[in-house]
Amino acid sequence: MNKTQKEEIIKPSSSLLELNLKEIWKYKDLLFLFVRRDFVSVYKQTVLGPLWFIIQPIFTTLVFTVVFGQLASIPTDGLPQVLFYMCGITCWNYFAECVTKTSNTFVTNSAIFGKVYFPRLILPLSIIITNLLKFGIQFLLFLGILFYYLYNGSNISPNIYIFTLPLLLFIMAALGLGFGIIISSLTTKYRDFQFLISFGIQLFMYATPIVYPLSLAKEKLGTYSWIATANPMTSIIETMKFAFLGNGIFSWYNLAYSLIFSLILLFIGVIVFNRVEKTFMDTV
Repeated sequence: MNKTQKEEIIKPSSSLLELNLKEIWKYKDLLFLFVRRDFVSVYKQTVLGPLWFIIQPIFTTLVFTVVFGQLASIPTDGLPQVLFYMCGITCWNYFAECVTKTSNTFVTNSAIFGKVYFPRLILPLSIIITNLLKFGIQFLLFLGILFYYLYNGSNISPNIYIFTLPLLLFIMAALGLGFGIIISSLTTKYRDFQFLISFGIQLFMYATPIVYPLSLAKEKLGTYSWIATANPMTSIIETMKFAFLGNGIFSWYNLAYSLIFSLILLFIGVIVFNRVEKTFMDTV
């Protein structure tokens, strides 16, 4: 045997807290292969293809404008209704997609996990990156509508806080990944979570200031207004509105709360994920 030949020994993770970023980086080609697969396969056999990335937020915005803006007459703090709803929907779609897709990691990919070794965390990470690409497309749509209203002299004022966008994306990704891998881990034993997640996300959306401003929630809730700000997505949506539209309740304190909440959630998620990946083939 050639003495210069290197042997690679694959060992299971020995610690629940272990997050082997070096190994994940080693499999980066596989990570981007999954990203490409997920991005291309979503609308592969559809007529409109990637246009659905744009059609979905447009129609959702129009429905929200008619139902909540016109019929229910919910105020938007003086902002154009289309921009108000589009801003919230763009952020929410990224978070919701991250949660729903990563929540099926173990069940959907059990066949692959049973045959090939690779860091299991690569799959939920690939979903986060894939959805980031979708967010980019929808965000460009939002910017296009924003520039249209600016050109027509609407009362909106983007400001320097637009540079908080990378931080907002990181928090949303951490929240989505944390929630998703925890639910995915629980789903290996309790399939009920697959049904709960679909309408649970919808309920969570209405607890987030997307179809109504945070100022209205605080006014209506009174002494219980802390419930609205306890939602970690609230500060993200409000910061987006404040940064790009010039109207919203911005607070570094609330944003820091969301960041800390997301990191703790992700920390717990990694622990649960590492524990379940050792035995999940016996339960799925």
